[in-house]
Amino acid sequence: MSGPGLKHIDSHAAIHEAALNEAKELNRLIAKLVRAKRFDKAIEVAYIIVEHWETRTLQHAAAEEEGLYKDLLDENPNLKDEITALIRDHNIMRFLVKKIKKILETEGFTEEILELFYTLVHVDHFHNLQEEKLLPDH
Repeated sequence: MSGPGLKHIDSHAAIHEAALNEAKELNRLIAKLVRAKRFDKAIEVAYIIVEHWETRTLQHAAAEEEGLYKDLLDENPNLKDEITALIRDHNIMRFLVKKIKKILETEGFTEEILELFYTLVHVDHFHNLQEEKLLPDH
């Protein structure tokens, strides 16, 4: 069973908006460091961004999968394809974060990392729009 806030569009959308806005701001910061060729600081911020995705968005995703999605399917089995797509989005985000961590550990900071951070924001934004359409009071 999911927490009551996850089923209500206003509270759920606020969770999404806060995490996504934080991610965008962190992307702006790391991009500024890259433009200034401050790669020593960029790598530090990259690890902070990874932590952000793991502790905010991906923990939220796990809670959705364990509760909200099961509840929505119980209430409407016709949502199976939509829920499957949402879980796939979560798995794409997990894959991207894992890839970023591997690059950081093996190569240090690269331009690809910045591109992957931007990709995460775009995937999450689309995911949130699709997910919020499924909430009962949308």
